[in-house]
Amino acid sequence: MRRISKLTRVAVGVASLGLVATACGGTSSDSGDSDSNERGVAIAYDVGGKGDQSFNDAAFAGLTKAKDEFGYKTADIEPTEGETDADKEQRLTSLAKQGYNPVIGVGYAYGPAMKAVAAKYPKTTFGIVDSVVEGKNVASLVFAEEQASYLAGVAAAKATKTNVVGFVGGVDVPLIHKFEAGYKQGVQDTNSKVKVLSQYLTQTAEEGGFASPDKGKAAAEGQIEKKADVLYAAAGLSGQGVIEAAAKAKVWAIGVDSDQYKQAALAPYKNYILTSALKDVGGAVYTLTKSVHDGKPLAGTQTFDLKVKGVGLSESNPEYAKVAGLQDAVNKAKQEIIDGKIKVNTE
Repeated sequence: MRRISKLTRVAVGVASLGLVATACGGTSSDSGDSDSNERGVAIAYDVGGKGDQSFNDAAFAGLTKAKDEFGYKTADIEPTEGETDADKEQRLTSLAKQGYNPVIGVGYAYGPAMKAVAAKYPKTTFGIVDSVVEGKNVASLVFAEEQASYLAGVAAAKATKTNVVGFVGGVDVPLIHKFEAGYKQGVQDTNSKVKVLSQYLTQTAEEGGFASPDKGKAAAEGQIEKKADVLYAAAGLSGQGVIEAAAKAKVWAIGVDSDQYKQAALAPYKNYILTSALKDVGGAVYTLTKSVHDGKPLAGTQTFDLKVKGVGLSESNPEYAKVAGLQDAVNKAKQEIIDGKIKVNTE
């Protein structure tokens, strides 16, 4: 049976993207036996790779901190265009054979490959972000994206002047449906007069929905033409195009996963990034690696939600506090979600 657990408030915090990944421990060979080489955490990136200013970069933050502060041997590997599950399986196998522990797949696409590889390396701890994989040595790191998106919807409803806001999803899959569902509910609960325009860029990740800023920009421009003046993108690297289009039109964008107001690559547009729906992937990497270091590796489903500060909403842009009623409305909604008074939709 899969073990379900909620992580403690001490273990993870939304602001902890520069986290300490204090992990090492047993390493593996083909037979699952340990060897004498001690290594730290390894991550295999999702579509879009490092430099997406979002999901993948959040994971990289924890690994970087471990490397800089503790001198661990670490690895981070990019995906290849059009790769198969067999390619992913080979990548994870290579990392396990080299002795990295834990080995973390960033993104739900690693599900089939991780299930196969984890069974071959029982002494290595594996982690997967955004998916649930059964296995005694697998930690499934999942997030309440709908809760952060609900707060983004509250912010959008308070910030709009046209009563039209937009949502751009990278790929039409259940994970991104959670972002859309929470956002729409937050908007409607705050102001039922506000219309939400939704668009998905592609049906599959292979079509570039998470890695095509041009597609994101085109979708955003279409929504802006329809009077949307707040745009929320859950689209990985494609979201940069949404933010660029919003800045050009001088309307609000809402970032995702990382605090995109603080991302250097997005600095030219940051004045138009009202807030970001945060998802502490860096904290999840830290929590798992620390558990391996402590000799008590996590397994089963680890849920990161508002209660443990695993998701949230950023307040970095000074304009956030200047929008009438926004901050109070978000704080109220956050507490009501934590208290169970608001049940957030996931689809």
